[in-house]
Amino acid sequence: MELKSKKLLVIGLTWPEPTATAAGVRMMQLLEMFIRYEYETIFVSSATKMEHSTDLEAMGIAVHSVQLNSSSFDTFIKNLDPNIVLFDRFLTQEQFGWRVAEQCPNALRILDSEDLHSLRHVRERCFKKGIPFTEARWLADDKTKRELASMLRSDLSLVISSFEMELLRKSVGLDTSIVWHLPFMYDKISQQPDWPQFEERRDFMFIGGGRHSPNVDAIAYLEQDIWPKIRERISDAKCYVYGAYLPDAIHKLHNPKKGFYVRGRASSVSEVMKLARVCLAPLRFGAGIKGKLMDAMLNGTPSITTAIGAEGMHGAMDWNGFICDDKEDFVRQAIELYSDKTMWQKAQENGLKIIDALYNRFSLEKGVMDRITQLLLDLETHRAQNIMGRILEHHTVQSTKYLSKWIEEKNRNSKS
Repeated sequence: MELKSKKLLVIGLTWPEPTATAAGVRMMQLLEMFIRYEYETIFVSSATKMEHSTDLEAMGIAVHSVQLNSSSFDTFIKNLDPNIVLFDRFLTQEQFGWRVAEQCPNALRILDSEDLHSLRHVRERCFKKGIPFTEARWLADDKTKRELASMLRSDLSLVISSFEMELLRKSVGLDTSIVWHLPFMYDKISQQPDWPQFEERRDFMFIGGGRHSPNVDAIAYLEQDIWPKIRERISDAKCYVYGAYLPDAIHKLHNPKKGFYVRGRASSVSEVMKLARVCLAPLRFGAGIKGKLMDAMLNGTPSITTAIGAEGMHGAMDWNGFICDDKEDFVRQAIELYSDKTMWQKAQENGLKIIDALYNRFSLEKGVMDRITQLLLDLETHRAQNIMGRILEHHTVQSTKYLSKWIEEKNRNSKS
C-alpha cells in the first residue's frame, strides 16, 4: 500500500559534520536514505552551525533553526504536519518529544540513538574511578534510565551496534518491535579496489574528533604507553594523529623527534587512511560503532584496536587486523602487522569481507524502510502494544512539559 504523505522532520542535536564525527556520518546516511525513498525532508536544530557543517540545502533538504523551550516550535511543527519525526539522540527526544506528541499525535516518532550515550558515560566513569564496568552499574545510572525512557516513548529506536542491540534485548527486555538494529550502511566494495598496496604505504595513524572523550584518552595513552615501544622496534616509523577540534593538551604532544605528529583536522579521511599502513585505535572506553575503524576497512587499512573498539562491529568474522586489550600484546601485534606483508594482506581482506557482509546498504535500507512503512500503516495497533511507552509518555512528558514551560516563562520575563 502506498503512503499518502512522505514528509520527514529531523530534529538534530547538532548540524551534521561528517568530516569531524561518526555521528555526522550516521546522520548523513539516514538523510540520504530517506531522500532515496522520496521523502520530503526538513532538518532543524537549536545548535549553532559550524564552519564545516554540511550544506543540507544543496541536497534539497529544507533547514530551519529552532529554539529550545519555546512554543514557537509548536506552531512550526503543527503547520509542517510531518508524518515522521526523527530525533537525533535521546537528548533531542527529551527536549522536543512531548511537543511533537501534542502537536502531531499521528506522526511516527523515531529515535536514532547514535550510540548508547549512557553506556559510554558509565564506562568512562568506571574507567576513571578504576572500578570494573558491570551491567548493574549501567542499569543503576540516571542517564541510563533517561535514555531507556526515551526509547520506550518512541515508536521505533534505531540501534547502531549489534552488541547494544543484544544488551537492550536481553538485559533490559526491550521488545524487538520497538528497537531495530541499523549499523552504518555502505555500497559493496569492489573485489579489486583501487587501494595503495603494502609497499606503497608507510607509518601508523590515529583519527578521531577531539570533542569525544574516548578519543582524547586514546591519543594520550597511545603517545605515552604504546608509541614509544613501537618506535623502539621500528625506529624510522612515524605516527600521525588526525582529528577535528583536538584540545591544546593533545596538540602539545606533537613531537617530531619521537616520530609523533599531531596534524589536526584531515582534509580527506580517505586520503590519509590510504597513506597509512596501520591504523592504531587503543580505545579504553566508549560505545557504538567506531567510525575510524569503519573508515580503516573502507580504505583497506588494517587496524589494531581493543575489545571495546571492535565491539558490535564484526559479528563472528575475523577482524581487520588484531584486537588486543593488553598493552604489550597491542605493541607486538602492531609491529607484526606493520612488518608482515602476508599478515597485512589477510587483515585487509578481512575488512573487505566485513563491510560487504554486515554493512550492505541496499539490504539494510530496504529492511528498515519496510519496517517504517509497516508502522506508518498501522501505528495505532503498534502503540497499543507498547503499554510501558504510553505509561512513561503520560508521566514523564508532563514533568518535561511543565519544566520547559517554566523555563520559557522565565526567559520571557527576563526580557521584559
